[in-house]
Amino acid sequence: MSSKFTSSRRTLLLASAAAVPIVALPLGQPKAEGLEGVTLSRYQPVFFSPAEWTFVMAVCDRFIPAEGRGPGALETNVPVFIDQQLHEGLGSDIYLQGPHKPDAPATLGFQLPYAPQDTYRIGIKLAQQACQKQFGKPFEQLGEKDKDTFLTALQKNTVDFAALGEPTLKASQFFGQFLGDTKNGYLADPKYGGNKDMKAWVAIGFPGARAAYTEWVDQHNRPYPLGPVSLSGKRA
Repeated sequence: MSSKFTSSRRTLLLASAAAVPIVALPLGQPKAEGLEGVTLSRYQPVFFSPAEWTFVMAVCDRFIPAEGRGPGALETNVPVFIDQQLHEGLGSDIYLQGPHKPDAPATLGFQLPYAPQDTYRIGIKLAQQACQKQFGKPFEQLGEKDKDTFLTALQKNTVDFAALGEPTLKASQFFGQFLGDTKNGYLADPKYGGNKDMKAWVAIGFPGARAAYTEWVDQHNRPYPLGPVSLSGKRA
């Protein structure tokens, strides 16, 4: 994502398709499985509280809105993916012992004493406090323009978590964790909860987990005509 928050799906998809492993999950990520048939409206979160879930749903809807080219985050069950991964221990292999240098350059890697679960719990609580202070209402009740304005403020650290009593976690770190998990949920194999019916793969023309492409090796300058296949063998 660029330094300025944008809800352009085209920008997000093209950037994500190049950067995110989309058949398997990222290394170290737990494998909550058997979630391909979940209906979002009937899903009961197992990690998030009801209030947190409302916030997560609203943010996902702005990260990848249901308009323009391709499906949105809610159409593809991205919140289910995030909830399941956090419940199953996402980040359990992250080294959390100090010393930590919060102002260290990004090249030195992870510098937080918080697991992703803590980042979400703290980040959602403080984001809602800041949103209530700025707009007089929680994030999910804002209009689209104000939602995007607030998300931009999180990304740029103009929402000051330190002023709200959190000296370690920055708003941009919460934003980055949330956006990265949204991308993963949108583009990972459907059995992990997101990318429902492989809609995201269809939108970007990704063939999924087909076993072989030998018949296409010598067919140049021809669009690949077959739809994606999931790891479970389902076809879109």
